[in-house]
Amino acid sequence: MSARQIWIVDFGSQYTQLITRKSRELGYSSEIITVKKAREFFKEGKRPNALVLSGGPQSVFEDDTNYDFVFDNKDLPILGVCYGMQLMGKYFGGVVEKGTIGEYGHAKIHLLNGFKMDGVPDEVNVWMSHSDHISKLPKDFDLVMESANGLVSAIEHKERPMMGLQFHPEVEHSEHGKDILNHFFKDVAKLEKDWDATEMLEEAKDLVRGIEKSKVLCAFSGGVDSLVAAQLSHEVIGDNLYCFFVDHGLLRPQDYNHIEILKEKTNLNIEVIDVKDEFMANLKGKSDPEDKRKAIGKTFIDVFEKKVKEYQDSHDINFEYLLQGTLYPDVIESISPHEEDGKSVTIKSHHNVGGLPERMNLKLLEPLRYLFKDEVRKMGEELGLEHGWVHRHPFPGPGIGIRVLGELTETRIAQVQQSDQILFEELHANNLYQSTWQALTVLLPVKTVGVKGDGRAYEEVICLRMVNSSDGMTATWTDMPHAFLSRVSSRITNEVKGITRVVYDITSKPPGTIEWE
Repeated sequence: MSARQIWIVDFGSQYTQLITRKSRELGYSSEIITVKKAREFFKEGKRPNALVLSGGPQSVFEDDTNYDFVFDNKDLPILGVCYGMQLMGKYFGGVVEKGTIGEYGHAKIHLLNGFKMDGVPDEVNVWMSHSDHISKLPKDFDLVMESANGLVSAIEHKERPMMGLQFHPEVEHSEHGKDILNHFFKDVAKLEKDWDATEMLEEAKDLVRGIEKSKVLCAFSGGVDSLVAAQLSHEVIGDNLYCFFVDHGLLRPQDYNHIEILKEKTNLNIEVIDVKDEFMANLKGKSDPEDKRKAIGKTFIDVFEKKVKEYQDSHDINFEYLLQGTLYPDVIESISPHEEDGKSVTIKSHHNVGGLPERMNLKLLEPLRYLFKDEVRKMGEELGLEHGWVHRHPFPGPGIGIRVLGELTETRIAQVQQSDQILFEELHANNLYQSTWQALTVLLPVKTVGVKGDGRAYEEVICLRMVNSSDGMTATWTDMPHAFLSRVSSRITNEVKGITRVVYDITSKPPGTIEWE
C-alpha cells in the first residue's frame, strides 16, 4: 500500500501508531512504512504528499544511514518528530548534543517571535521523551518553540516546507497536539483532506473485489471486527460468504443472545457449531494460561478443519479464502521498523485463528487490515449496522477460558457467566455501558471467609475489571459510581452460588494487562 497522502517513517517509537491515528482523525490518509520501504519507494519514483519521520529509541549518534534519499526532495513537506527532528537538525548542519538535562513527561513550551498556529495558545503543556537535543539550529531554520528550560522545541525551515518538533504532539498528554499537527498538514504541507468513513469503506471493499466467485469462510465471533468485516464482504461477494460461529462453551449469555439477533436481523449466513464437549475434553486438567490458550487454539483449528471437509464432501463447496478482522495495529506490530539494519523490535503473529490458513491451504482475506478500532466502528455505522452492535465491548477469542484463573470446570465457568451477566445488566440499567471501554468479571483461585445467613462461608472471589482505552494498547481503570459497584457486588454474592466476596481491580495498563491471563 502506498497510495496514502502521508507516509510515516517508523524509527521504532512506541507512539508511531498515534501519528497515523491523529492524521486520519484530522481527515488525511496516512500509512506507516519502514526506512527500507521508504528508500525503495523513492528509488521507484514514488513519493507521498508529505513525509513524517517518527520518534525512536536510538540516538542519532548511532545512526550512520545516508538520508539523502529523503532530504534531497526539496519540495517535499517533511515533519520530524523527536528523533526525526534530530535527524533533520543533524543533516542540515545543526548541532545535536547528548543530553545532560533530558526532558521526560510534561513540559511547558511557548511560541516565539510572534509565531502563530491556528488554535494553539502561546504557551502549552506537551509530552517530552528525549535525552539528545538540538543545541544549535540547522542552517536556514527558525526557532518557533522553546521549552521552559530553554531547549529547542520546534523549528521551521525559512523556505522549504519542513518542520521539526522535539515533543510528541500525537499523544493525548500534549495539549493542542492535533492543532499543531494540523498546522503542518494544512499550512506547511498544503494537504487537502481525503479520509472519511465513505473513503474507508470503499477502500476496504476494494480489498475484497475481484474474488466475487470464490467461496469465503469467516471465523465469526459476532464482535465488532468480525461483524464489520463480514458485512462489507457480503456486500461484495454475497452468499459466497459463510460465517461459522463456534460455540465452545466459554461464552457469556449476552454472546448467545447477540448471535441470535444477528441471525434474525442481518442477511449474513451464520451457522452455529456446537462443540462445547470437544473443547471441555481438550481443556481438562489444564490450569496454565498458555496451555489453555494453545488447547483452545488447536481445537478451533480442528473444528474448522472438520467443518470445511464436511462442506467439501456434502455440499461440494471448496473454500479458497479465510476472512479475518485483522486490524492495523496487528499489522504494524508484525513488521520491524529497522529491517535493514538489525534494530528490530519484537515481531508478533496476530492471525485470529493461528495456523488455520496454512493447515487448510486458505488465502487470507483481511479487508480491515489498514484500519484502527475507532475507524472500524465508524465503518460499521456507514454500513448501516446498529449502533449497539458496533460499539460492543471487546471480548477475547479464548473467552471465559482466560477469565477463570486455573482449571476450567462447568461450575467455575458458570460462576463467571452469571457474574458477567449481572455486570452487563447493571451497566445497561444504569446507563453506564458506554462509560467504560471494556467490562468483565474474573474468578480468582482464592477462597475467603464470609458469612451467609447464620453460618460461616468459605467460598471464592469474583473480581470486577472495567477499563477505558482507545485501542487496548494502554488503559486506565474506570472510576465507577460507588452505588453501582455496591449493587453489582450485592447481586453477585447473593445470586452466584459459591461466591462470598467481590473486589474491584484498579490497575491501569501498564503495568497490568486488561485481561488477567
